[in-house]
Amino acid sequence: MAVPTCPPRTWPRRLAGVLIVAIALATTARADRPDEPAEAEAPLSIRWKDNYLTIAGAHIPGGDVQVLYLEAYCRPGSTDRDWHETVIGHKTELISAKPNDAPREIRLRDTLRDGVIVDHVITAGKDEIDFRLTARNPTKSTSDAHWAQPCVRLDKFTGTDPAKARELYPPYIRNCFLFVDGKLTRLPTEPWAKDARYTPGQVYVPAGVDRNDVNPRPLSKLVPSSSLCGCFSKDGKQILAVAWEPYQEIFQGVITCLHGDFRIGGLQPSETKQVRGKIYLTDANVERLIRRFEQDFPEQSRHRAVEQPAK
Repeated sequence: MAVPTCPPRTWPRRLAGVLIVAIALATTARADRPDEPAEAEAPLSIRWKDNYLTIAGAHIPGGDVQVLYLEAYCRPGSTDRDWHETVIGHKTELISAKPNDAPREIRLRDTLRDGVIVDHVITAGKDEIDFRLTARNPTKSTSDAHWAQPCVRLDKFTGTDPAKARELYPPYIRNCFLFVDGKLTRLPTEPWAKDARYTPGQVYVPAGVDRNDVNPRPLSKLVPSSSLCGCFSKDGKQILAVAWEPYQEIFQGVITCLHGDFRIGGLQPSETKQVRGKIYLTDANVERLIRRFEQDFPEQSRHRAVEQPAK
């Protein structure tokens, strides 16, 4: 039998000392990364089934987030037209899924009725979901696929009642925001549009997108300064945010949802276009979120220099 190197009564004190040192080291390591949210330690996971992308993570308020991915591909001229005439039907095929690998990745392929093919690579990170899309037109005809709708459901994240989503001012929108003139702007915004072919809801259209080509819901006079939009969790401690490049509109919908709808802009025969997007699920540090967004989408940066013509 081995002989103890110290009396048994000293072991608890030594063990306590080891625990104190371990806690101190962990605290120091955390302090070395002050800008990294605590929830980033646990990576998100994703799965796709029956046209729904489900985002799961131990630190997501309210549990899993569901995204109708994709709700629709749309033609231009949609602002004052029957919705069924706007939608281009499509079928989605699951190409591959790596739910437990690093990276956690899903590949999808959409085939539109007009022959356009859109390949999606969706990757789960520590506190974000990354989207990389390639849209190509292998046909000899021009495609009218101008924009598409990923529909992010927010009822569980905001802790609000989805049964009230069709009210003029549904409760969940008070947690939602977008950016106007570079400033975070909470919903409901002022003024609040109320008239459209379909009501309620609210559509925000960026400069450079024809206002005749967007969702047929009430159209705000406010112009978003970027695609970044999102909502705060019920307790206000976390943010779910969405961004796309290029983007068509920001849309507050009628099923406790928020859209950052991405833009394709049509496709000529044999033409290929790239689209990219993010869903951020992080702590409610707005300035840090903005910095990340500007790194990911420099085309939309509020600090982007604009050259003035020489006088």
